[in-house]
Amino acid sequence: MVTSIKSFLKSWEYESSSTLKLLEKLTDQSLAQEVYPGGRTLGRLANHILETLTELPAKLDLGIKEKHANYTTAADIAGHYKEDSENLLNAIKEKWTDSDLLVKHNMYGEEWPNGVSLNVLILHQCHHRGQMTVLMRQAGLLVPGIYGPAKEEWTAMGMTPME
Repeated sequence: MVTSIKSFLKSWEYESSSTLKLLEKLTDQSLAQEVYPGGRTLGRLANHILETLTELPAKLDLGIKEKHANYTTAADIAGHYKEDSENLLNAIKEKWTDSDLLVKHNMYGEEWPNGVSLNVLILHQCHHRGQMTVLMRQAGLLVPGIYGPAKEEWTAMGMTPME
């Protein structure tokens, strides 16, 4: 659970920049990459991250309006993610103090403290970033390192990639 606004802002800064780094590697052509026929596409996963970036906070009295994301270009996906991420940060900075992290809201049939909701928001996008990296490789895209170098980054540093 997130226990201070400061800790959330620090975590979100890294996690959102990591998500944006991934989104900026997408191409319009790659958005159609499926995990299996009829399964979610890379574009759908990216749009799902964007939807949750407004859908979950819209339930937290932050003044954020839920948006359905169905962007069809990689540039739109990355641009809207950046904008919505900044809107989330600004709303939290302007409207909440640490004590607001203990306020509970109905989230998907359960009562969650706001600090739990923010933690879930971070973990949710991490989960889908992992799925996206597989599809990105299948689509022939270079995957940037998030929590350490990607295979190609090890090679660029003159090192042998870890197995």
